[in-house]
Amino acid sequence: MSSSLHLSAIRKWFLQSPPVEWCLQHSRELLLGALRQGPVPEHIAFVMDGNRRFARQHQIETIEGHNLGFEALARVLEVCYKSGVKVVTVYAFSIENFKRSKYEVEALMDMAKVKLAEMAVHGALLDRYGAKIQFLGQKDMVRPDVLEAIDTAIEMTKGNSRAILNICAPYTSRDEMTAAIRETVIDYSKPATPLKRPFSATHIARNILSDTNPTSDPSSRNPSPNPSATTSGLSLDASPETSPTTAPSNSRSTSSLTQNFPDPENINAETITSHTFTAGMPPLDLLIRTSGVERLSDFMLWQCHQNTEIVFLDCLWPEFDLWKFMPVLVEWQWRKRQGEDPDFNRGRRRKRAADMAKGNHMSEGAFLPGKLKVAS
Repeated sequence: MSSSLHLSAIRKWFLQSPPVEWCLQHSRELLLGALRQGPVPEHIAFVMDGNRRFARQHQIETIEGHNLGFEALARVLEVCYKSGVKVVTVYAFSIENFKRSKYEVEALMDMAKVKLAEMAVHGALLDRYGAKIQFLGQKDMVRPDVLEAIDTAIEMTKGNSRAILNICAPYTSRDEMTAAIRETVIDYSKPATPLKRPFSATHIARNILSDTNPTSDPSSRNPSPNPSATTSGLSLDASPETSPTTAPSNSRSTSSLTQNFPDPENINAETITSHTFTAGMPPLDLLIRTSGVERLSDFMLWQCHQNTEIVFLDCLWPEFDLWKFMPVLVEWQWRKRQGEDPDFNRGRRRKRAADMAKGNHMSEGAFLPGKLKVAS
């Protein structure tokens, strides 16, 4: 293990030498320039997994592994914003992470305060690319001093409008969906504001009820003076059995008409989406998880739709950089271009049908070069 650290230090020294750094910088710019010529994901999400495993493999403190993870995040954000990505969402801290040791949780909170101040300061990464910070999750679960640092970072970057950095902490997707459904129920439990329209359905129905109400009939209020009406045994007044029941029913109908509640039948997926933490943002195009673990871990479950590309990488988050990110973006662009080509889609369907007829049931694109796996 010590030899591995020694080689890593030599590699770092070599890459930081001026000639090599100049060549790498220009290579990055050329690659990003070529990438911008094609379609670029508008919204990318990252599950930053593998910090603790990286620390164990290199025999360093766990908190140092998280620190290297923050450095990897800065590198990835620069690549995303230079490429033209509008929204980046990162899974920074799960609500379930509070079950970890108190030392690790407190150390993560202290590190978050420092890193947020570094990222949000004028002239830093977010300011250069016009990105603002948004926190998605239960902020009331964090310490007051960390909450103050979060509010300060949000306030310092609120004027930026070219890009967004969503930091999910403390967050789980189930908690987000629960909150979205709760807000939807609250909205649909409130009477809608009536519109003052002379020919609305409510106005017409109210007029019909008032016309059919016996208490509003002029003949019932002003009995006929003809004495024969009384001698014939016909009473012009309402009977005691009907009068108490007719008026309240009409008043109930009128009150129900004035209380215009939204129709629950109108609730659909868009209604729930409008109450989620990512409301108003572009749909999720690409979700990447490092460390080789192939699960979502309760992250962005609602935002993952039929066109979301989910990629699992066999590298730890502190090792994630441009050279591991670029193949993912190129693969996404290739799929995006082919998906927009109807001739290609027809050919692919014919090929898939032929493979099925031959008994070849392997999912297309299930395994790609470079240990990159795409969920079909």
